[in-house]
Amino acid sequence: MITKSSEFLMGAKDIMPHHLGVFPFGLVFGVIAMTSGLSILEAILMSSIIFGGASQIVFVQLWSVGVPSFIVGSSVAIVNLRHLLYSASLAKYVESLPLRWRMLLAYLLTDQSYAVMVQKYRTEEFSKYNHYYFLGSGLTLWAGWQIATIFGVLGASFISEEWSLTFAVSLTFIAIVVPLLKTRADLVACLTAGILSIVLQPLPWKLWLIFAGLGGITAGWIATTIIHRNKEL
Repeated sequence: MITKSSEFLMGAKDIMPHHLGVFPFGLVFGVIAMTSGLSILEAILMSSIIFGGASQIVFVQLWSVGVPSFIVGSSVAIVNLRHLLYSASLAKYVESLPLRWRMLLAYLLTDQSYAVMVQKYRTEEFSKYNHYYFLGSGLTLWAGWQIATIFGVLGASFISEEWSLTFAVSLTFIAIVVPLLKTRADLVACLTAGILSIVLQPLPWKLWLIFAGLGGITAGWIATTIIHRNKEL
């Protein structure tokens, strides 16, 4: 029987493998925050309030070199624009929930929680308690991110760059994307976004993230349209 608690625990369980990449990511942020001049409390509060690894790193790197506040804020916002795409994808599953639930789930929405939610919606029958699955995965990841940040902050003095912890960030996103590639259209979208993300690296303010995402969506939509048209013929 599907219950609130069973969905919550299932979400917490399914997100656990992602901690293998999230924990080193959190350590990296903690170290960067300390070397950029943030206090221990500021670094920990940033992880609690923003709860976005890439945007947090962009924030502290820009802030540490004296970039104007408007540029810092807009850069962080641009990096996080991909969450609009995530939200649009999940909207039909949560639109009936009360506003307080949608606000909470929006705060907990990350790359990893989106990945497990999409996988669940694709492979399982929709349940009226699916938002508890979302809550379980999101809260578990949130807690892991806070712990990783604290370890990074406290261990900043002895964590060496030779550990190459930043490599874990790339592995995290590879682990998220690969299980979701089910069709040829998925593969086209992934390859297009990957190529664009490399080609567009010179763009300012991390705009390559947005254009690569939009390019991948467009390519996937075109591929899907062509495949369906060929089937009809």
